[in-house]
Amino acid sequence: MGVLYVILSIFIFGLLVFIHEGGHYFFARLFKVTIKEFAIGMGPKLLSHKSKKSGIVYSLRVLPFGGFLSMAGEDEETDDPNAFNKKSPLKRIAITAAGAFVNLAVGLLAMVILVATLPVFGSTEVAEFVPYEEEGFISTEEQGLRVGDKITHINGTRVYTANELFYEIMRKGIEPVDITLDRDGETVVLSDIKFKQITEQGTAFGDIDFMVKAEEKTFATTVKHAVTRSLNSIKMVYDSLYDLVTGRYSVESVSGPVGVTEALSDAAKSGAPDLIYLAAFLSINLGVMNLLPLPALDGGRIVFQLVELIRRKPVPVKVESMVNFIGLALLMLLMVVITCKDLVKLIL
Repeated sequence: MGVLYVILSIFIFGLLVFIHEGGHYFFARLFKVTIKEFAIGMGPKLLSHKSKKSGIVYSLRVLPFGGFLSMAGEDEETDDPNAFNKKSPLKRIAITAAGAFVNLAVGLLAMVILVATLPVFGSTEVAEFVPYEEEGFISTEEQGLRVGDKITHINGTRVYTANELFYEIMRKGIEPVDITLDRDGETVVLSDIKFKQITEQGTAFGDIDFMVKAEEKTFATTVKHAVTRSLNSIKMVYDSLYDLVTGRYSVESVSGPVGVTEALSDAAKSGAPDLIYLAAFLSINLGVMNLLPLPALDGGRIVFQLVELIRRKPVPVKVESMVNFIGLALLMLLMVVITCKDLVKLIL
């Protein structure tokens, strides 16, 4: 990785963290919560400034990954009337969820802008078949797919664009799939269609043996592709988590800060569109992951706040702090393992 690309990648990663923590910060200030520190990065302080007016410490820390917003009463009892735990559950939920939702909003906006700049869009209509020279492979054409067919569903999942179509085939095409299509105005279902498989980093994917027709770029099609690609990006995060839990993806497929920096650097070398797409996807990923109901994540904290809202009685601070501490410790341990794995892969 070139030094400039690494610096750019770290800047983008830090910007996504800044956006996330900025969401928390904005709503905390809106609800007049006492803020102790707004930090970008982790570990020892590199630079810091304490505001004379608010008393908030703004700091930049050594490790350029992660960040935090420290508020009074977040994990301890305090007499401060403006402490986080003195605010209503709804206000605390808004503050806690703000970071993730800002990441989602920024990621989706970037995805919309990226789609709007694309010169052409891909449809789901088959244009031509790509011949395979692999002996014994039966093409989708030989299995009944025809030029002009407009594919509408893969295993029951609706697809509106080429981006969705290719993704569903790559993910589900490791097994025979059912393809629903529109053929001259009639609905046709092709059952148990087999695709050739490719393997990347030990994981199998379905490979497409046909090309699709371009779709005219209009305002309506731009909106369609922007919306579907944005929603598909969110779906991809959940699908990846499911595939990881069920064992389709191994730990080798999971990347930490080092792996993400390498991916951003590679995307930067490929050009602005690839870099924007990856940055947008990472922002969406950061938003979705933080909303998972797991200890130490924003979603885990929201669970406690919802419990309080329902039972009209707060969960003891010590209990919530202990659960979050254990969750954070496990999360840090996982990050260390993944980072070591990424470093070994990078060196070798």
